[in-house]
Formats: sequence, structure tokens, C-alpha cells
Amino acid sequence: RPMEPATPLATTTGGRRAFPLLRPLGNRDFRLLFSGEAISVLGDQFHFVALAWLALQLTGSGLVIGTVLMTAAIPRAVLMLVGGAFSDRFSPRTLMLTSNLLRGVVVGTLSALVLSGNAQLWQLYVLAGIFGVVDAFFYPAMHTILPMVVAERQLPAANALVQGAEQFAGLVGPALAGLLVAAVQTGPAFVIDSASFIISALCLALLRGGRRSPTEAAEALERGNLLATIGGGLAYAVSDPAIRTLVVLIAAINFAFTGPVAVGMAWLAESRFGGGAAAFGFLLAGYGGGAVLGAIVAGSVAGVRRLGAVIIAVATVLGVGLAGIGLAPNLEIALVLLITMGTLVGFASVRLRSWLQARVPDEVRGRVMSLVMLGSFGTAPFSLAAAGVLVDAGLTAAMFIAAGAIMIGAAILGLVSNLQGLMIEREAATG
Repeated sequence: RPMEPATPLATTTGGRRAFPLLRPLGNRDFRLLFSGEAISVLGDQFHFVALAWLALQLTGSGLVIGTVLMTAAIPRAVLMLVGGAFSDRFSPRTLMLTSNLLRGVVVGTLSALVLSGNAQLWQLYVLAGIFGVVDAFFYPAMHTILPMVVAERQLPAANALVQGAEQFAGLVGPALAGLLVAAVQTGPAFVIDSASFIISALCLALLRGGRRSPTEAAEALERGNLLATIGGGLAYAVSDPAIRTLVVLIAAINFAFTGPVAVGMAWLAESRFGGGAAAFGFLLAGYGGGAVLGAIVAGSVAGVRRLGAVIIAVATVLGVGLAGIGLAPNLEIALVLLITMGTLVGFASVRLRSWLQARVPDEVRGRVMSLVMLGSFGTAPFSLAAAGVLVDAGLTAAMFIAAGAIMIGAAILGLVSNLQGLMIEREAATG
């Protein structure tokens, strides 16, 4: 485990220890990792807004936006387990550094085409496809590298800072990007995104940790070919009852949650609440703000007793909340429910991620984390498609109630599988 550095950031001026959430910032490597990732995810918001607006400018079709996003989603899901295997074979730092440099060059090329007036639709599909492939390698590496640069007991705080930065960027980034695109069109927004990747790559280049020694890499290669490596990771996850149940639980929760919130909330904001895009924005901002709050709380508390029982309770409350949104008569009630749900999701996500990173051995961590992320990302297209069909069929309220029932059913599955008893061992504590 990395040693905790004795730096001024780890204490207050009076010699007292810093607030638990801020303690990982006393670690030089984590400061670099966090700074680079925070800049990068903010740049991603500029990329998303500019990409959607450019697609509309080129075609005037909303369908095109959806197909461009799907072009990224498919390789991301298909290659996620491959990315996890690579994270166990090679240095996560190298994978992240290469990913950010590649994305910086690709987006920089697109920005030059846009600024010169030569951008075409096919280029957006190529860009999305490259991003989907690169994401499949970047995200497992990102989840693998944290335990290599911070002490185990600081994992919740470190994950909270990273996740909080992501959520905060999701709150303020689209508004800033929208103002920029409205003022100077999409080209400068792509330039900002490209620069954010390069800055993040520079931060990663300065990292001392997150590397595997030549001996470790050689040992990983000796374990077999790529398929055998992936199979070994799957076998490890299946053999651990807590991880096995957790993957199923996460997949069920994400399937029940993604479509209703992304598609159903837009319909409710327009048709039932009568607030249009502004109401939809408030609802999403409420959920995002709650997620930031939940991440902060998760990174500020000591180890959570009976974490499994807490996660099951969270899943149950989320199920009740989803059903409540489907029946909510006005915007205010829906907003309160979403803020509550966002807070719970933010808290649970940080503690679960930290628990997994601490529990799983380093040599298989990338593959296990990629399997968990596949459970999250892999269900999203199906959830979105199902939500679209149900909304068009006039079954929006029933969809939210059914989604809540799925969530509660997943919680019961966790209870039956004794998840609450298995997940208290080695639960990382902030310290």
C-alpha cells in the first residue's frame, strides 16, 4: 500500500488533522490524478453539448444524435471486459495516459475541421466510435489506479472527490458549454475539450504510482491469452458470493433507473408538470446536486457498519422513490424525491466502489471492476429503448411503478443472498 505523505495539506495550521474528505489531497499522486480527471470531465461536458449541436447543424435530425451516442455505447460495452484485462496486465497509468492523448488528438482534429468549415457527419461517427473503444480501456484503468496511489482507508474520500468532481462538472459544464456554443459556435468548445485531455495526460505523465513493474507485467502475460485472462476474472467474480450478487444488483438497479429518469422525466416535465425544458433541467440538477452531497457525505464518514444492509436499504428506498415519481402530482414533489434519490445513489456508489477496490486483489481488480461497470453501462441501451416504447404507449406512470418494483426485487435478491452479512468485512474507512 502507498505510504501516507507528511505534507502540510494533511494537517491544519493548528496541527490538527484535516477534514477526512480532504486527506487524500495530501498525496501528491492523488492531487495530480484528481486535478487531471476534474479538468477532463469538465471538458467532456463541452464535448457533449458541441457534438449534439453540431449533429443538429449538419442534419437537423434528433435521430442522428441518438445513433451517434449508440456508436460510442456499443464498443464501450463490448470491449469493457477487455479493458479490464488490460488494466491487470499493464500499468493503469499508461492506459489512461495513452487514452487521453488519443482522445485529445482526435478531438483536436475535429475542432480543426469544424473551424475550417469542413466537418462532415461521418466524422462524428468515427469520433464516437473511437471514444467508445478508448472509454472501454480508460474506465477500468481509472478504477484500478486509485488503490495504487492512496492508502486503503482513504479510498472512500478519494472516490468521493473524484465522483463529486464528475457530478459537479455535470451540473455546471452543460450551462457553460451552452453559453460558449451560443456565442462562438462549436469549434472552440471542441478545442477546450481537446485541451482538457492534453492537460489530463500531462498530469498522468507526472504520476509516480499506478505503474506495474516489468516482473508484474511478465507474470500477467504468463497467465494465458486474453480470453483466458478475461475468463479468470469472471471466475473470480462468480466464486465470490458478495461480488456475484453485487454485479446482479447493480445491473438491475441501472436497468430500472436509467430509462425512466432519462426518458420518462422529460415526458413528465413537459406533459404533467407543464414546465418544459426548464422543469426537466431543474429535475436533473436536483438529482445531480443530491449525488454531489451524497458523495461528500460518503467520503467524510468513517467505515460504514453492515454496508450490505445499507445498500439493500438504499435500493429499497430508490424503488419506492421511482414509484413515487410516477405518481407525483407536481414538480415540487418529484424534485424532492430526485434530490433524495441522488443523495442515496451518490453515497452508495462511493462506498461500494471503495469496498470493491479494497476487497479485490490487485492482480484481478481491473477485470472485476470492468465487470461491475459492464453491469452499469451494458443495461443502459435496453433501459432507454424500453422507456421510449412505454412512454410512447402512454404508460409512463406504470413504467416508473414497474421500475420501482424491479429495484425492490433486486433489494430482496440481495437480502436473500445474505449480501448484508458478506459486505462488512474489509469495508474501507476514511482515515
